[in-house]
Amino acid sequence: MLQIHNTLTKQKEKFIPVDKKLVRIYVCGPTVYDFAHIGNFRSWLTADILHRWLHYGLGCQVRLVKNITDVGHLTQDDIEAGEDKIERAAKKQAKTPQEIARFFEQAFLQDEAQFNILPAEVYPRATDNINQMITIIKTLLDKDLAYEKNGSIFYDVTKFKKYGALSGNTLDKLETGARLEPHPDKKHPYDFALWLKANPDHLLQWNSPWSRGYPGWHIECSAMSMRYLSKVFSQTCPTQSLTKARTPEINFNPDKFQTIDFHTGGEDNIFPHHENEIAQSEGATNKQFIKYWLHTKHLLVDGQKMSKSLDNFYTLRNLIAKNYNPLAFRLLMLSSHYRSQINFSFKGLDQAQTALNRITDFVLSLREVPHFYKSEGRRGNLEPTITDNTLHSVITIAQKDFESNLNDDLNTPQAIAVVFDFIRDINKTTGTEHTSLSPANAKTIYDLMIKFDKILGLGLDKIQKPETQDKIPQKVQELFNKRNQARQQKNFSLADNLRQQISQLGYRVLDTDQGSKLEKM
Repeated sequence: MLQIHNTLTKQKEKFIPVDKKLVRIYVCGPTVYDFAHIGNFRSWLTADILHRWLHYGLGCQVRLVKNITDVGHLTQDDIEAGEDKIERAAKKQAKTPQEIARFFEQAFLQDEAQFNILPAEVYPRATDNINQMITIIKTLLDKDLAYEKNGSIFYDVTKFKKYGALSGNTLDKLETGARLEPHPDKKHPYDFALWLKANPDHLLQWNSPWSRGYPGWHIECSAMSMRYLSKVFSQTCPTQSLTKARTPEINFNPDKFQTIDFHTGGEDNIFPHHENEIAQSEGATNKQFIKYWLHTKHLLVDGQKMSKSLDNFYTLRNLIAKNYNPLAFRLLMLSSHYRSQINFSFKGLDQAQTALNRITDFVLSLREVPHFYKSEGRRGNLEPTITDNTLHSVITIAQKDFESNLNDDLNTPQAIAVVFDFIRDINKTTGTEHTSLSPANAKTIYDLMIKFDKILGLGLDKIQKPETQDKIPQKVQELFNKRNQARQQKNFSLADNLRQQISQLGYRVLDTDQGSKLEKM
């Protein structure tokens, strides 16, 4: 049974779904004003492991929604100094906000696919849910939990008694700590914007009962999670995608809201974003908003917070330009527990690439066992051999330990350790060439590796056998041979130059403990 650490209760809890028929997950998605950086993807990989384990590991039906923030994410939560990140990027690049948002939205989806993250069932855009936000704001006004000032609407945090339960930032602690500058339109410094009156030159604005303006950042997640994960929606609406027609309008009805199982995000979202989501959502519905909150720790780069000013800000494109396999980064992130801070370095990524190569080489070696593919119809049946008892024991223990670690708060580092122990034990029992392994045994071991990979997502079911890979062009092979010679002569500058030339021809060089090899990009 899955035990998960809940940020709300600050302890590990047994997972009990709200609805036995469907587990519902809301994931804080990207603000599409720039390419998502690798720190963002660490959080999304946590959500992906949760998704995969619930579905493939525990057999749950899962509905995962990941929002696209294309309006309302301000540089500051302040109508005087705040600026919408989408609008700022649009002005800088002399494009419309819609052009900026759609470009980076597609880039995000492409990056997700390369990191082998399972697609969400719905990717709702904030701009498609303005009416839903307005309806919730009206409800909060009717309940006297929000107030209007000069055309803007603010949530009154003093009216929500549980404010601070998620983050620990209760009002008494906030008031005795560092103070915010007083705002002329706010009753309390920590009141937050639900709707902001727009200046005439603001590029993103809509009509509302209070002013022509735009929503605050926090309200969009309440609106989209309620709309796309409500009981009514789950029962009546099919899977949607960004390119298909939008779902029919579902009016906000507090009586129809059902507590959502999971909400995930980075630890920087805990306050104020997720704290404010709870206040406005539970204020509107009088029901628990989220049952389990999962937050991923920051990713540091060479011991420092990632920043463009420090020149340590990396995107997937930067990794690919350096000839790294995106799945090596995935393995690197899963090698550290999501609640532990991780330090990214290219040395660590090199080690992860080597580890990934070891896994893929093992899977390929199983396929090369004679008559492997003829054992398809005998999957899972071990033929009598002298190693039967040992193999059964190794397989049984590995599967049990793997599942046990995933059930223990998604402990991917220990689950990966189980995989490497399994590879070592199989090689020890059968030899690295697997000469004593029957086709049926090889297929059973292979199937277990693929089962592991359903959770880890390293693409083991898609790797090619050497004999089916594309023939390497002569020019690429010549450059590769020269690079190997340069490395032997310790001429690393020339080796790096040759690696770049190989990359420009569509191939990446993988350096492993067993030597270097080429892989088509």
